[in-house]
Amino acid sequence: MGWQDYHVRRLFVLAFCLFVAGCAAQGPIDRAQQLVRMHREGEAITTLRAHLARHPDDVAARRLLVRVYAFSGDLEGAKREVAELERRLPGDPVSWIELGHAFELQHRYDEALAAYDTAASTAPSSPAGPREGGMRCARWGEPEEALPRLEEAVRRGAGDAEIFHALGLVRVHMRDLDGAADAYERGLRADPKSTENLLGLATVAVVRDDAKAALSAYDRILARKPSYAAAELGRAWALAKLGRRDEAKRALDHAEELGAPRENVARQRANLK
Repeated sequence: MGWQDYHVRRLFVLAFCLFVAGCAAQGPIDRAQQLVRMHREGEAITTLRAHLARHPDDVAARRLLVRVYAFSGDLEGAKREVAELERRLPGDPVSWIELGHAFELQHRYDEALAAYDTAASTAPSSPAGPREGGMRCARWGEPEEALPRLEEAVRRGAGDAEIFHALGLVRVHMRDLDGAADAYERGLRADPKSTENLLGLATVAVVRDDAKAALSAYDRILARKPSYAAAELGRAWALAKLGRRDEAKRALDHAEELGAPRENVARQRANLK
C-alpha cells in the first residue's frame, strides 16, 4: 500500500473522529481518537472495546470501532461490530452505512455500494442510505451510478448545499446542463454562502459559452473569496469573451498575482493578442 493510499484511508477514519468529538466530549472516545492520530490503532481498539464492555449502547464509540478495525485491515472485526450495531438499532441505516465504509476502506467498492443500497432499502423514508451511496459514487467518478441515488436522497428530503453541489456536478458530467443549474440554484437557496454551488453555476455558464452568466457567477464568488485565483482567471475569460479586453488584461494580472497557474494565464494572454 502506497503512502498516498494510506493517507487517504487515515483521513477517512480521522474524519469520523471529528464527528464523534461532538458526540462525546470526554473519556475513552477522546482517548481512542488521540491514539488513532498517533498511529496506535491497536491501542485505540483495546480502549474502545473496554469502553463498550461497560457501555454497549454507545453508538458513536461502536461506529468509531468499526472504522478503526477496517482501517487496521481487520474486516471481520469490523463486521462483528456492524452486526452488533444492527442488533441494537433495528431498521436504522447506520449499521449498513458503516459496513459500506468498512468495505470502502478495504477498496471493495462494489460491496460498499451494495451496503449503502441496503441502507437505503432498510429505511425507505430516510435519505441517509441513498445519500451516502450517491455521494460516494460521485467521488468515485461514477456519475451514472450516482445520479439515481442522489435524486432519491433529495426526494426523501435531503436538502443541504453539499448534496445539491454533488447532484449538479453529476448532471454536468451527464450533459444535463439545465438540471445541473437547477441543482446548483437549490444548493444556493439551502446555503446562500455556498461558494461551491456558485462555482458550479459558473461552470455551467462556461460550458454553455454564456460569458455574461459566467462573469456574474465569478463576481459573486470573488465578493466572498477575493483571493480565489481560479475565479479571477475565469472572470478574465468571461471579460475577454464579452470584448472587454482591458478589463480582461487587468483580471489576468490579478489572477497571476493571486497564484493562478502561469500556463493558464499565458494561454489567455495569447488569446487576447
